[in-house]
Amino acid sequence: MEDLIDRAARDILASEHTIALTGAGISTESGIPDFRGPQGVWTRNPEAERRAYRGYQRFLDDPRGWWLDRLSASPSALGELGQRDPNPGHLALVELERMGILKCTITQNVDALHERAGTKRLLEYHGNFSKLRCVNCNARFRRDEFDLEAMLREDRLPPHCPECQGIVKGDTVGFGEPIPQDVMHQSLEEAWRCDLMLICGTSAVVFPFANLPRVARQKTREMRRETASGLVAMEKVPAVTIIEVNAEPTPLTSEGISDYIIQGKTGEILPRIVARVRELRS
Repeated sequence: MEDLIDRAARDILASEHTIALTGAGISTESGIPDFRGPQGVWTRNPEAERRAYRGYQRFLDDPRGWWLDRLSASPSALGELGQRDPNPGHLALVELERMGILKCTITQNVDALHERAGTKRLLEYHGNFSKLRCVNCNARFRRDEFDLEAMLREDRLPPHCPECQGIVKGDTVGFGEPIPQDVMHQSLEEAWRCDLMLICGTSAVVFPFANLPRVARQKTREMRRETASGLVAMEKVPAVTIIEVNAEPTPLTSEGISDYIIQGKTGEILPRIVARVRELRS
């Protein structure tokens, strides 16, 4: 593994535009359960998954009823997210960003841990549990910008956007709900722009997020090659290095999308990669 960590550090240092993609595996080490793992929320409670699949359609059919359900619901199946703390994996990515190496983090996670860790250039692909979003203009708001309890008492639900008067819902993206266009476009731009993609703690089976490495893999560059006979030829080679840091291989591994995988916990491997980057820079 030490050789792979050294390889990753050298690849990162050689890159000009490194980005990170993160999934549930980086948050499980902060005590937040995943959904589909062996002890995942939906593995243990399939009915919770069925309810989740119906949630966005419920919002479309009856926004007021959706808000009534939300304000009377029991705590999230993921627990009290606001009481969880970032772990060394989150902090390692923050350090890479502060070093000027990591240009953007794109996360599937809704737990706000990257934000709390200090990540500045952050795209929350599936939203943020602590924010609200206008479904019309994509304006985002802190929850405390709306007095939801007063709206509930005074029968003024659903809330409306002060910018465009569109209906406001929670920022998290439900099943069947389109990824907000601003986040979708910026994520695709980063995937196309990067020359190194660090994939951390994602099973890479949830789409369209799982398309981002595939978009990056399509990029090629021309490389000059001299044949044994002395002829010079130009051939196309991949323009992006894709590194996985995951507990288990994923479809990206088996399909050859990633260049290599470092197996283990993100909270242990990412700090070691960053430490090696520091050593090589000194």
